[in-house]
Amino acid sequence: MSAGRVPGLARAGRDPRAAVAAALAVLSRHPRHLVLAALAAGLLAAPLAPAHVGLLALAAAALAGRPPLALLAAAAVLGGALGGQARLAALERSQLPPLLGASVTAPVVLLDQPRPVRHGATALAELHAPLAGRGHGERVMLRIKQETAWPAAATGAIVLVRGRLRALGPFERHYARRGAHAAISLEAAALTSGRRGGAMGVVDAIRTRAERALDAGLPPAQAALLRGMTLGQDDRLDERTREEFRASSLAHVLAASGQNVALLLALALPLLAYAGLGLRGRLLGALALIVLYVPLAGAGPSIQRAGVMGAATTVAALAGRPASRWYALLLAAAVTLALNPRASGDPGWQLSFAAVVAIALIVPGTRGAMLARRVPAPVADAVAISFAATLGTAPLLAFHFAQVSLVGLPANLLAAPAIAPITWLGMLAAGLGQLTPALAVPLNGVNAYLLAYVGWVARAAADVPYASVELVLPGLLALLGSYAAIVVLALLGRALLRRRPAA
Repeated sequence: MSAGRVPGLARAGRDPRAAVAAALAVLSRHPRHLVLAALAAGLLAAPLAPAHVGLLALAAAALAGRPPLALLAAAAVLGGALGGQARLAALERSQLPPLLGASVTAPVVLLDQPRPVRHGATALAELHAPLAGRGHGERVMLRIKQETAWPAAATGAIVLVRGRLRALGPFERHYARRGAHAAISLEAAALTSGRRGGAMGVVDAIRTRAERALDAGLPPAQAALLRGMTLGQDDRLDERTREEFRASSLAHVLAASGQNVALLLALALPLLAYAGLGLRGRLLGALALIVLYVPLAGAGPSIQRAGVMGAATTVAALAGRPASRWYALLLAAAVTLALNPRASGDPGWQLSFAAVVAIALIVPGTRGAMLARRVPAPVADAVAISFAATLGTAPLLAFHFAQVSLVGLPANLLAAPAIAPITWLGMLAAGLGQLTPALAVPLNGVNAYLLAYVGWVARAAADVPYASVELVLPGLLALLGSYAAIVVLALLGRALLRRRPAA
């Protein structure tokens, strides 16, 4: 249900009580949304004390109002918390702590490409064989020193490593959120002829062919940028390029996210229709592509969220039911947290959900106000989406990275016309490259000009004086206060726009 069709919501910007009443009215008419939100809240609360979980269950019951729904909402909170705790216990189960400090020699499966850090690189891997009779299947972080020779290993390759098993350091805890239980400080590494098998082995083979296709005919710098925009792989970008995209607030285009899934569907559905498939065939094909693309793009928190939302929308279309953005968003939260309750601590997870919520809340009103003033629809769409995403993620960027870009809105508006064509050409190149990389060369040749343009936008925006400024939010209360201030300013802006007649 849209905001404009909810009784009382029109007065929400002027009367806080009307806003609360409108929100409760929406919840009462959408019990599935309430129960799903309660489940997601319970999963979020899994690490909390039982008393806090109980209070959250009571709050969910109070919001539900009606006794049967209140009981269901409270049960959803408690069930989510218990399920989250069980999942956390399973993720934290490890046989490696007694072996910390020992020298090990073992084969590992490389789960992602090494990322450069100071004095070397780090990567996520999985122990491929029992270590001292234990540890089979446990994830570890690889510390690769600058002086350690690292082989050219593709994701999914089996690498024989030698080093010392150590605990994760204070600045490596993000690997714990990805399931790592320890780190191996490498002394030597050698590529073997083995690769992991199963479904992920198939995905690895597809990814390897796609990477070769995206490299075909392009200089290394542009190939690295195309990999980032198509598959979310930014490991080959040099530090200067990374900093330019961060300072210009364009770093989001280098991470696979909802935009990638939306562009994938926008590309695939017409092609599937051209192939003669009916509606059901097109939707099933789109669903299959989403299921493939999520692990192909690394299966990070943001692409998981986007994949679940895209799949939910597709399934709703298959069932002949209208899709609900809010239900899909809540489902994405519940699924990603059920898979990994630690995901909520990941900045990428937080930024992804913050951007989607901000776009859903801010874009309709902003776009409508611009259209009323005769701004062309494509410009209104680009400005509204860039403004909403920038505003919605700024507090989190300050909280996690102590940095906010002041050129993000103009940089994103300038880059926007090239983003979709680059991604579509990259996806087509990756698809044709499954046959032979040579088929991707003409597409990459066209893409080279677009990639050069986006790179220029990032570089020019980053070179503007005070392109990004240091802004520190010292704690959770400051973060929540920032979002509260944004809400107040948004309501004031909405009231002002209503008072000023359109030209």
